[in-house]
Order: sequence, then structure tokens, then C-alpha cells
Amino acid sequence: MAEIEEKVIMTPKGKTANSTTLVVERKAVEAEASDKIHVAGGDHTGIIINKEKVYENGVSEPCQAQLEFRVYLVSAATGSHTREARALRFWFKPQLPPNERTHEAQGFFRELVSPQDFPKDYVGFIKKIMKLMQHKYHQLKMLEVELRQEGCGPPPPEANGVITSKSVIYNFCNGLFIEDSVANQTPVISEQRVLDMIENAYPNPLTVEDFVTAGKWSKAEVKDALESLEEKGLTRAMSEGLYVRQHSVDTQVVKQMPTLCSSRQPSIAVITALYCEKQAVDAMMEDQETYVRYTTVGESNVYTLGTIGAHRVVTTKLPSVGRTREAMTAAGNTTTRLLGIFQKVEYVFLVGVGGGVPHYTDYAQHVRLGDVVVSTPAADLPDKYVYIFCEKAERNDKGGWDYEVKPYKPANYLLQDIAIRLTKTRAPWDSYVSEGLQRLRGVPGHWEPPEGATDRLCVEVGEGAYIEVSHPAPQGDQIDKPGGLRVSCAPVAGGRSVAGSGEARAAFAAHARALAYDCELDAVLDSVIGNRKDCFISIRGISDYRDGTRGKEWQPHAALAAAAVMKAIIAAMEPPTD
Repeated sequence: MAEIEEKVIMTPKGKTANSTTLVVERKAVEAEASDKIHVAGGDHTGIIINKEKVYENGVSEPCQAQLEFRVYLVSAATGSHTREARALRFWFKPQLPPNERTHEAQGFFRELVSPQDFPKDYVGFIKKIMKLMQHKYHQLKMLEVELRQEGCGPPPPEANGVITSKSVIYNFCNGLFIEDSVANQTPVISEQRVLDMIENAYPNPLTVEDFVTAGKWSKAEVKDALESLEEKGLTRAMSEGLYVRQHSVDTQVVKQMPTLCSSRQPSIAVITALYCEKQAVDAMMEDQETYVRYTTVGESNVYTLGTIGAHRVVTTKLPSVGRTREAMTAAGNTTTRLLGIFQKVEYVFLVGVGGGVPHYTDYAQHVRLGDVVVSTPAADLPDKYVYIFCEKAERNDKGGWDYEVKPYKPANYLLQDIAIRLTKTRAPWDSYVSEGLQRLRGVPGHWEPPEGATDRLCVEVGEGAYIEVSHPAPQGDQIDKPGGLRVSCAPVAGGRSVAGSGEARAAFAAHARALAYDCELDAVLDSVIGNRKDCFISIRGISDYRDGTRGKEWQPHAALAAAAVMKAIIAAMEPPTD
């Protein structure tokens, strides 16, 4: 008996005054055309439209992936806009591994809304879903489509990248990543831009010529901005026309670090890359004293000594980060110098912001802005790295990716074990965030969490366009706990070839089980391992959905959240023995 070929069948499931729900599923059936069943032919052979009013398929398990997004429908007659939510719920065949379901759902979604041939009306939308299921996404067993009208009104002003047709406007928000589109234009000078440059370079001083060269601004503009910042107590002029950030903590300028007696030697080093990250970490310490070693040639260094609980701690800030040879060398040298000066350091923490890996379909695995990811090994992988750097990502002829990677593993997983244990208990990090906010009151920066509406999730759909999708909602017995810090334990990844948005980013994160990307700190970890430090950990507060460098609005609060988790881990460590 010949095997019956699978068909793709669309059936209406339900309709209300403002919503329509359809089911598209894959079934091995022999269907005969009737007044209630349309069997397509020609190019559409294998597609069946069932016009029955009621749908019963016996599927009771919750969907395995869900995506919701919004479109703005335009009336051809009146030109008025109607906002409509469209939800896609996915069920896959059992042979598709669970960790590949999200990747499959996102791939389907990207193709469905790609700007080159996005569907212009309801019929085109449903037809494209059926054709994608029929010809490409063979592991997709069933898809439920809900179309729900949410009221009238024009698209929001931030939809500056809208793609329009006669019948539909998809809300593509290029504005979320506006920095990319203006990267090649000369930005207008502002005090904030000048301050950002000074903070990024800190503790290295900058000259007026540095600003003129980097910002393409005039000397007069730069000097005016620097004088204004100095009046506000944010910067100070040093000798020889050098300018540096005025540190909020009293600093001692030294030619070399004073010798510390044994009881004052730190056993914990904390390395930060951004100025706000160091401010957040320092807000977690008691009895601080800061030393700055300025040099006119080479890298300057800053060290803040203090205590957290029973532990002596030293914090530093890298002079700059990135993939230029100079930046990588400086990051490695700063780390090596730190570990050379403070030779009793046993534990190294990399603390700061990062880019979250959103799970567009599963609330339990979703990482949002303001969350924290602690670098721990993936439970389901034999390779127990906590950080993985991707040097190269290339498409292979099977449609997948090939990667060149550098994995990093501590010789001792003590810090990771503490972090995992804390996530299963009532950890004190929320109270540490509150204490940090009190200490940072009056310190410039938006340390409080920004409004929730600023946490907007977009999927890249090709040609530089992004479509905004809803954050996944709790399903079944999942509980949404408003307030409080959400902390996840997973590997952290880095690498420009994958950290940018797009399919490579999602694919590598799924491959590596990473939940966060950082701004490429592999040179720091090379130095940590080269100096034989057996315990190290990276803690990333999520400030954007790239690598942490884009989310200026969320950076201060995300840095504070990461610092609070760092303090909780240090407080849970055994007191030093000497």
C-alpha cells in the first residue's frame, strides 16, 4: 500500500468580534474536494483549505514556541490605521531537539516578514505561512495563527524604518539601533559626548587634539565643553593640557603603588571596562582608597582598594576595549600589571554590562534588559567552558555554521558553584542593589532602572530592517515576578563575528548555550589564565541585545545589578584563612 503524502492543511479555529484564529498543520491525508474543502492544484499542490467552522485536533499540550508582533493595517478607502497583534504558536515534530526549536521558529519568522516579499494582506500572509511550511520547514508539525485587532491610530514616531504597501505597514524599528546608521556621520559636539570619551579613556588623560581628531570638532568647541565639564566637577585639567575624569572617590596620584602590609593585600580582583561599571563596583565596597598612576607614555592605571565582607578587594578599569591591536594589548597589559602588583589575588571577577540573548518564544529562558547573566558551564555540554570567544563564523554547505572558537575554563569552579547555589536560594542581591542606589545618589548617571517601555525587542529580518516583537509571556505554571533581579547561570560569549544582531548571533548563542555577549574581553582572560589564576568568573548586567556597548540608557543600572550579584557571591565565599 503506497504511503500517503503529507499535506499542509489550514482550518479556521475560532472567531470573535476583534480576532481570528487559524490552524495550519501537516497531515498525511487523502482529501477530496467539496463545498467545505478546497484542494489546491498547480503550483499549490499539497495545500488544502478546510472551510469548517470548528477545529478539533486533540492537541492539548502547550505550544513549544510562541512569537507575537504588531502591524499597522491601512484602509485603502479612508487611509486610517488599525493596530493589529499577530501571534504565531509553534508545535514541532518529536525528532527536532528542544534546543533547536527556538532557532527554527525564529528562522520561520524572519522569512515570513522579510522586507523583500512581505505579505501585503491577510490572504498573502496565510498563503506564505503555508508555502514555508510545505517547502522548507518540514520539522514544523502545527502552527496556530491569531490575528487580533487592538484599536486605531497611526504607527508610533519611532517606526522610522517602516516598510509600507497599499494595505499594511509593518512596524520596523531601525531607530533602536540608530547608532549604526549615524556611525559614519560627524556627530554634533555635546558635553555628554566629550564626557563619554573622557570616561572611556579613563584613567588615561586626553588632550584637546585627541578630541579634535576623534570627533572632527574644532578646538574652540572642545575647549568650551571641557571648561563647562570642569565647572561641574566632572573633569579636571592636568599639566601639559591633559584632561581626565574627576573621580568621585578621593584619589591619590602616585608614581608607583605603595607597598601594602600583608593584612591589606587583596585576595580578590575586579576588572571593569566602562567607567559606570567601576563606579557601580566601588559602591559595593567599604573603606575605599583609590590610587591613580598617570603616565604620559603608555597606559595609566587606577586601583581602588576596599573590603566586601571579610575580603580585601582591588578594582581597576581597563583603559579601552575593542578589537584594535592597541586596545587588546592595553587590556591584557593592564590585567597582567594588576596581578603582578597584587600577588595575593586568588579570585578574578570580570564585572559589567553585556548584551542579552533574548529567547523570543520561551519566558523561562528569556533574558531581558536589567537581568544578570553569570558565566557558568552549560549543564548539557561535555565541554565545561564558562566563556567562549568566537574568532570566525562561516556558513557551511549544509546550511549551518562552522566556528573557530577559544573556550575558557577555570581550573576551579568554586565561584560558579556559589553562583548556581545562590540562584536557588533567597540571595541578597536585591538589597545590595538598593544599598548601591543609596550610595550613588548624587553621582551623575541614571542608576535607577529605566522605564519598562524602553526594553524593546526586535528581530532582524534582513536588509537592515528590524521588526518589533513582544517579550514572551509566562506559560502554564511559569510565574512572572514583578520587581527583583532575575539572574541566570550560563556561558558568556564574545566575538565581533557573531555578537552583532542577526542570524549568526542567535545561531552561535544556541550552539554555545550562551545567554550573554560581552565587548570582547578574551585578552583579559588570556592574561588571567597566563598568570595561573584558577578561579575566575564573568558577571554581565544586560544593557542591550548586542554586546553591551549600545545600551547607554540601561548601562548604569545594568552595571549596578552586575555589581550586586558580584557582592552576593563574595559575601558567600569562605573568609580568608590568614
